[in-house]
Amino acid sequence: MAVMTTAAPKWGCFLVVVLFVVFNLTFMTDFTASLTSIEEDEDPKPRAWPVQFHSVLVMNYSGELQIIDLWYDWPNGRNFNIIRHQLGSRLFDLEWNNGTSFFYTLDGDGDGEYCRNAQLEVGILRPNWLDGAAYQGQRRVDGFLCNVWQKADFIWYYEDVLTKRPVHWRFYTGREAHVMTFEVGAVLEDSKWQAPSYCFESNKDDHTKINHALGRPKPVKTIKSGRVYIRHSHRS
Repeated sequence: MAVMTTAAPKWGCFLVVVLFVVFNLTFMTDFTASLTSIEEDEDPKPRAWPVQFHSVLVMNYSGELQIIDLWYDWPNGRNFNIIRHQLGSRLFDLEWNNGTSFFYTLDGDGDGEYCRNAQLEVGILRPNWLDGAAYQGQRRVDGFLCNVWQKADFIWYYEDVLTKRPVHWRFYTGREAHVMTFEVGAVLEDSKWQAPSYCFESNKDDHTKINHALGRPKPVKTIKSGRVYIRHSHRS
């Protein structure tokens, strides 16, 4: 009797342990499956822009081509587009977070020294400007499989599924940007951000010359903090 009395509790404990393990495995399997299901049901989110980067863009607008050197510098509140038309001159589009923008040419490019400045209601794009964009599914563009988002009927943004790097931007005007390089953390030296002195001289504010370099400006939408504003831009 002493032997049987001792064995029964041992078997009982063993069964309790087995049931506990089975219960936990079942619970964890179901819980993991639920989380996976939730994750699969959630739309992908676009990656926020790095606070500083340099990108080379090839722009195509109805067959008209441009190359843009884009320097984005959020910590210092500035954005720089150096625009070169095909077989043409350069236009410098310097934007500050206080809404001030300078559009100018350089004499060394053969266009003379001309400048136009503007004061806009909004500054440069925030790194998280894509928050709230509507997911459009996946598309293949420029040889990359991309997730696509639409922001405020203004831009369709294509991001590489694997690397999360931007690949392609399509604007509501039909203008397209093909992202050729994307250098995270690249910073343009401070001296390059200074608008030339003639931008502050009234006799250099030649709208005709700048409009010729810009192309006839037309109103386009600009995103700031989730709202859409109208501004003038270069052939957008």
